[in-house]
Amino acid sequence: MNIILLNKPYRVLSQFTDSQGRRTLAEFVDEPGFYPAGRLDYDSEGLILLCDDGRLQQRISNPQGGHWKTYLLQLEGQIDEAALNALQTGVKLKDGLTRPARVHLIDNPPLWTRSPPVRYRAAIPTSWIEIAIQEGRNRQLRRMAAAVGFPVLRLVRTAIGDWTLGQLQPGEQRRETVHLPRSHPQRRQRGRAQRR
Repeated sequence: MNIILLNKPYRVLSQFTDSQGRRTLAEFVDEPGFYPAGRLDYDSEGLILLCDDGRLQQRISNPQGGHWKTYLLQLEGQIDEAALNALQTGVKLKDGLTRPARVHLIDNPPLWTRSPPVRYRAAIPTSWIEIAIQEGRNRQLRRMAAAVGFPVLRLVRTAIGDWTLGQLQPGEQRRETVHLPRSHPQRRQRGRAQRR
């Protein structure tokens, strides 16, 4: 099995076609049989994984798989301890309480310049956090940050489980081979015995 790690640029869809003429993954990945494992919003940047095996694709994209997904968020305003604690313990959204997250305040990360850049406003400070979650609700991080009073200006995914962005620049990719562990024979036999 093979996997492609791609640094998805800003304003690129996490799919290969679009009826509205927007940029898609087809601009960057020209290998048949590879499909994205999960998605990354059109206005988000960073790591997206593409697999050539359905089992691996399902294992990565399924929230029950336990993969931590790590992001860098630039927020409008100087985030405070109360908001950080709320993100860590769980935020109440319209579709329910979020699971606990790993969150900490960071210095401005050494990222590439986004095109177009984030709008700069001298009167409004910004802050950066690194946050890791095990869920994947629609626009979840943007909704979480807005719920605690600090809207997201920029969102970059840097890791999915053990796969990391590394030094990949926007539009760049690298390929890796993945070996899924086989189920243990004794476990299979035990399962058969229990079903009898």
